[in-house]
Amino acid sequence: MSKRNWALIGATFVSIIYGATFTVAKDVMPIYVAPFGLILIRVLGASILFWIISIFGPNEKIALSDFPRIMAAAFFGVAFNQLTFFKGLSYTSPISASVLMVTAPIIVLILSAIIIKEKIELKKVLGIIIGLTGATILILYGKSIHNNSNAGFGNFLVFLNAFSYGVYLILIKKLITKYDALSFIKWIYTFGLLYVIPFGYEEFSQIEWQTIPTTIYFKIGYLVFFTTFLAYLINLMAMRHLKPTTLSVFIYLQPLFATLFAISLEKDELNPVKLTSAVLIFIGVYLVTQKKRTPTL
Repeated sequence: MSKRNWALIGATFVSIIYGATFTVAKDVMPIYVAPFGLILIRVLGASILFWIISIFGPNEKIALSDFPRIMAAAFFGVAFNQLTFFKGLSYTSPISASVLMVTAPIIVLILSAIIIKEKIELKKVLGIIIGLTGATILILYGKSIHNNSNAGFGNFLVFLNAFSYGVYLILIKKLITKYDALSFIKWIYTFGLLYVIPFGYEEFSQIEWQTIPTTIYFKIGYLVFFTTFLAYLINLMAMRHLKPTTLSVFIYLQPLFATLFAISLEKDELNPVKLTSAVLIFIGVYLVTQKKRTPTL
């Protein structure tokens, strides 16, 4: 089997990992671990693992001039990104959260136009409007089983997570072309840990470890090892053999896997609002990610 095919399999596996994450995290929080406490566990565990694995990577020295970008990437890609996602997920449902995550390519396009002055075609503008309309509907009206009165706020926080991830992708673009990823990801998570500690320490200190069932310990381990550490390493492998545009398409599989996991475990349900929102978001993403056709002679 070719390396490209292995990369495609790896990218699909990452989508399955992320798809299961929405339901796994809901089982852990807020009953056993509060959202910010769980983030501290996740970032601390991943930081340790990334420092260990970096021993086997290239011995590259990061220029001091690049640390401000790394610190900003740590804020948007680790701290604000994960804090808003897990806090939002504690209020809303796995399906709603996974659908809202698909707005990331739309947000990246908007930010690219603002920050790096990329031109946006009319078709992409239409896609942005349609996609954000779907996201707005889901934020305002996306209720689910086991939802509480804060479901709308939870959806909004997940949307902020997608926004933060979009900023992170733009910030990290230069670092990826300049360094091997193992050289800087350990620093991103180290600074991210420093940002997360003030928010997560109190909830972390309130965890009653002796009351947590063994199954929940395994699920916490899943969130640290699979969702954070392993998924990133597999993506690194895939990036060597797939174009970024090809790899980004796999984010669209996350709602599919999240829905399958959530419904099969009776953690969530489909309803007309979610279906309508999902259709609008996917149409928007499709229009945004279409390449401009060049005329042939």
